[in-house]
Amino acid sequence: MGKNGRELVQQFDVLKYWQKCLGLAGMGILVGGLLLGSWNMPFQSHAANPPSSSGSQLADPPYFQQGGFADIAKKVTPAVVNITVRKQAAVPMSGPQLNPMEKFFEWPGGSGLPRQHPNAPAPQEQGAGSGVIVSADGYVLTNNHVVEDVKEILVTLPDKREFPGTVVGLDPQTDLAVIKIEATDLPFIQWGDSSSLQVGEYVLAVGNPFGLNSTVTLGIVSALGRGGMGITQYEDFIQTDAAINPGNSGGALVNTRGELVGINTAIFSRTGGYQGIGFAVPTKLAHPVYASLVKTGAVVRGFLGVGIQAVTPDLANSFQLDKAQGALVTNVMPGSPADQAGIQRGDVIVEYEGQPVIDPRTLQGQVVGTVVGNTISLVVMREGKKVTLRPVIREQNEPTQVAHANPMKHDGPFAGVAVRDLDGRMAQQLGIGEEVSGVVVMEVTPGSYAERAGLAQGDVISEINRKPVRSERDFAQVVSHLAKQKEALIYIHRGKGALYLTVKI
Repeated sequence: MGKNGRELVQQFDVLKYWQKCLGLAGMGILVGGLLLGSWNMPFQSHAANPPSSSGSQLADPPYFQQGGFADIAKKVTPAVVNITVRKQAAVPMSGPQLNPMEKFFEWPGGSGLPRQHPNAPAPQEQGAGSGVIVSADGYVLTNNHVVEDVKEILVTLPDKREFPGTVVGLDPQTDLAVIKIEATDLPFIQWGDSSSLQVGEYVLAVGNPFGLNSTVTLGIVSALGRGGMGITQYEDFIQTDAAINPGNSGGALVNTRGELVGINTAIFSRTGGYQGIGFAVPTKLAHPVYASLVKTGAVVRGFLGVGIQAVTPDLANSFQLDKAQGALVTNVMPGSPADQAGIQRGDVIVEYEGQPVIDPRTLQGQVVGTVVGNTISLVVMREGKKVTLRPVIREQNEPTQVAHANPMKHDGPFAGVAVRDLDGRMAQQLGIGEEVSGVVVMEVTPGSYAERAGLAQGDVISEINRKPVRSERDFAQVVSHLAKQKEALIYIHRGKGALYLTVKI
């Protein structure tokens, strides 16, 4: 082969090499396009499925599609403020305890300890949290624990403007508060519908952790409807893994449309810092509280007048229920709407205004959200039959040591349980109402069937298997017939409350 021929072959080989490279690059672009398409798919699906009237579908997230999370952050951060407070300290504080469930109030300085104002004549506590401007005329939503019992409030906007704040209203039951600053044309975050959130959906948390203003973190909705954790009286939290830390209290949780869907309130932490589990009060709970505080300075809630507890599988069997669902009525307040409508202790409320009652927290939310004065339809299970009742919801008015005894010899479910008659002095010590009769649990052997069921020292047993227990003699008589039985249903009073327990062997 001549020189020209070899050059042609070499040129051909080079051409094939570049064709191969371009082909691989094209394939990379194609694969990359598929991956990006997959990444965007959850958001694109919203456009293909417009929201229904029920609110179960999510609307198109324009800010994410236009510029990603950066546009969302740019939209909402100007409306998330830093709240600095100062209050008189009764005694010097050693700093917050690191309980598993932490709220996000932050003491400046990074140590977690309160800072004393140098010129104060008496000890002063100073702390910082976050807040969300929700109206252009200066209404700011935050947490109750950020601003309760304070002497001074200073609100600092991200643009460095500072305003003194005044408390409009507090609601410890939801840990929410509204403060007001005197300004106009302020940036604010629009309310979103937290009831349309879905587990796995992206959310952003915005606040001032550790004094680091306008911090934005990304996560997903980890769970919805979290409750029963003892953080607040009314719990229906959004759980998220968006990083939130001390100082985030009162900050915003926003969706991919830049709308407010929650107020960051607490974290689960064994260290005091972020561990991937945070909780926010949803706007479906926060917005009515906000509206009521702005209008009246207080929160008006519906009131039914019953004590309730969850239905366990054992209780479902005892109360002839198909499944462990509903709210078991443990006591009815005399003269309350429940009493006037005919609700009885032992009823299981399974339906409220046509909606299922899943558990006590569900019922609680339904009642407090009902307009005062409305007559509602309530369905209860009573001795295996459905009964419909129509109470009128009224406004809610917010309303020790025990001597040792040797355990009595019992067999069956009450083995290891010692009791004595309830008298007036003991009832007062235990916080039990005068109308309650029964026997006081003096001792429960650790590891016994009763202890495993939840019976504790200081409980007052009023019924066993629906039979009244008014004295030690009644207790001994009823228990003597239970020696060979495998379970017993007991009704107890514990402080101001009451509940059913099932003791099983």
